[in-house]
Amino acid sequence: MRRLHPAWLVAAVAFVALVGAAGFRATPGVLLHPLHAEFGWPLATISAAVSVNLLLYGVTAPFAAALMDRFGIRRVVACALLLVAAGSGLTVAMTESWQLVLCWGVLVGLGTGSMALAFVATVTGRWFVRRRGLVTGVLTAGGAAGQLVFLPLLAVLVRDHGWRAAALVVAGAALAVVPLVVWLLREHPADLGRPPYGATAVVPPARPEGGAAARAVGALAAAARTRPFWLLAGGFAICGATTNGLVGTHFVPAAHDHGMPETTAAGLLAVVGLFDIAGSIASGWLTDRVDARLLLGAYYALRGASLLVLPSLFAGSARPSMLVFIVFYGLDWVATVPPTVALCREWFGTSGAVVFGWVFAAHQAGAAIAATGAGLVRDRLGDYAVAWYVAGALSVGAAGLSLLLRRRGAAPAFALPVPAARRAWSYRG
Repeated sequence: MRRLHPAWLVAAVAFVALVGAAGFRATPGVLLHPLHAEFGWPLATISAAVSVNLLLYGVTAPFAAALMDRFGIRRVVACALLLVAAGSGLTVAMTESWQLVLCWGVLVGLGTGSMALAFVATVTGRWFVRRRGLVTGVLTAGGAAGQLVFLPLLAVLVRDHGWRAAALVVAGAALAVVPLVVWLLREHPADLGRPPYGATAVVPPARPEGGAAARAVGALAAAARTRPFWLLAGGFAICGATTNGLVGTHFVPAAHDHGMPETTAAGLLAVVGLFDIAGSIASGWLTDRVDARLLLGAYYALRGASLLVLPSLFAGSARPSMLVFIVFYGLDWVATVPPTVALCREWFGTSGAVVFGWVFAAHQAGAAIAATGAGLVRDRLGDYAVAWYVAGALSVGAAGLSLLLRRRGAAPAFALPVPAARRAWSYRG
């Protein structure tokens, strides 16, 4: 009987950590109206706290990836979970909107950002040669689906026990994962005398020179000189706007505007999470076999078409047409991640995880703009219809950006020289 490669245990622990961190990111959709009812804060003000969370969730990612290179995955992830628990738990004592921004936006944004998709790219880059796309899809599903599957539980807790109970449950879930991370999350296969899964040689990890911040900023400075970076970042910004920022934050209140109970709407988003698992795993499998550019173009185009018809599907109950949208959107929710990670690795070599962190920062910047923008649209116009139409058009534009991402001849992949801040790639494609 063959011995299980330790890469699979590391991937399993990473999956649990991502699910544990996902809980608080699930709360905005079910807390918007309860916070508005209790404190009288405008939806735009509460959405602004969500935007800070989403923005920090993205901006933290490249620095977290560099910190993982320097101090280790285990330390960074454990500290991140503690930040999530602190930010979630402290919200129960808040009385002012700035405290919501501090706890919900800053603390939780920093914590969850340290376990964002750059964490996925770091784990798969270190531990897997074969099955990288598939494992990327599975881990991505853990973070995104965990966020959405938490929604029904949180909605019931808010309904029956108030929003503070939901915040405390999320804090407890994050704390519960910390011992598992400290005990089982390994750093490098070479630490165990093993090659990465699918490789034959044991390669000692290279120690990065310079500080983590300099490495992260240097990676951005070098990547920003290339055309592929901007095409990937632009498409992923639209991806964030149309998932976390718009649907993840405003679907429940939008459905509630049309008479649907919040628990029903939260249940629909949980179904999105369930189908997201299948979609992201299938996307990972396809990324190992199909041109990633074509996959991205197809995903964004289909997403745009679905968003353009969404305003006509809202009703007081979950009609069959809405269920079709939910299933489709679930399959497409984070299907964009495995091909985007693969393209960052293809173009930027060993610095792919850090560069992907910056691409993911663009994703979250788009999400932050959409979260606040949709709140403003709702406050000014009385409904979300314009927000859905704009998001659909932008998704079609993202498909075009993806199809423009073509390799010129046999252009090589790149590795960022270290120290990163001192040099840049010669390629200017």
